[in-house]
Amino acid sequence: MPPRPDELPDDLTDALERVAAEVRPLAEDDEVDEPGIGPERLALALCELDGTEHVAGEADVGFPVQSVVKVFSLTAALRLVGEEVFERVGREPSGDPFDSLVQLEREHGVPRNPFINAGAVVVCDVLVGATGSPSAAVAEVTDLLADLVGEPLEPDPAVLAEEREGADLNTAMGWLMRASGNVVHPVDDVVDAYAQLCALQVTTRQLARAARFLAADGVDPRTGRRVLTEPLARRVNAVMLTCGTYDAAGQFAYDVGFPCKSGVAGAVMGDVPNRFGVCAWSPPLDAAGNSRAGRAALHLLSERLGLSLL
Repeated sequence: MPPRPDELPDDLTDALERVAAEVRPLAEDDEVDEPGIGPERLALALCELDGTEHVAGEADVGFPVQSVVKVFSLTAALRLVGEEVFERVGREPSGDPFDSLVQLEREHGVPRNPFINAGAVVVCDVLVGATGSPSAAVAEVTDLLADLVGEPLEPDPAVLAEEREGADLNTAMGWLMRASGNVVHPVDDVVDAYAQLCALQVTTRQLARAARFLAADGVDPRTGRRVLTEPLARRVNAVMLTCGTYDAAGQFAYDVGFPCKSGVAGAVMGDVPNRFGVCAWSPPLDAAGNSRAGRAALHLLSERLGLSLL
């Protein structure tokens, strides 16, 4: 049986360090060269609801948040328009790559979920409409994430330039969805807002801290302020569990067993309800676009600390 909370190791930092040492070979990849990513390539963090933080590796090295920001853009949209957002984006696993155009065309411009790229573009379109402008939409999400980590956040200029240069596929998705009536604001503006959010610079420690509101029924433990209603927080967790790690979400649920969201800079952020915010970071990715070492680390932590909800 998994350990009870009162049976957890006295030194959670030591537990993290042991796991980091075991998975570090998966983090070694000389071919990884991402803007904004330093030479140190593995970090783990747990943040308890009372604010106690446990870290291993390079937990304060910055990297672009990339697709992990989709959790916070969805949260911002739910705060502004409620579940109306799900009238334009689904809640089902895609089973296809996160940037698939084929599925989007087949399903008449309605993305399967908010955690694939097409879904993130629709969520940004919702935010532009709810806030009144692309810049206000970006500020809404940036301010939310900054409040949750308790520190100001800025985009990495080199990453933003790369995101803008490589936005062709997201732009194509935007035009396809606009043709179906599911994107209503200027496509280039909406896609650029998403690029700005992906380029926000964060750390492993910060993402573990930011995830805690989902572990606390929608309340930010740092401030005591309610971020989402309890039912909406559960819904975000449900979509993370089933859709948050691209087309490997089923395997993550099997191996890790708690809600996670990954990004192509190598972060995997998750939360264990009533216990922790969690993040692993290591840039080398597997075929599905998830961190190799991060996935292995979360599996080991889940097994050893009894974190699986399933």
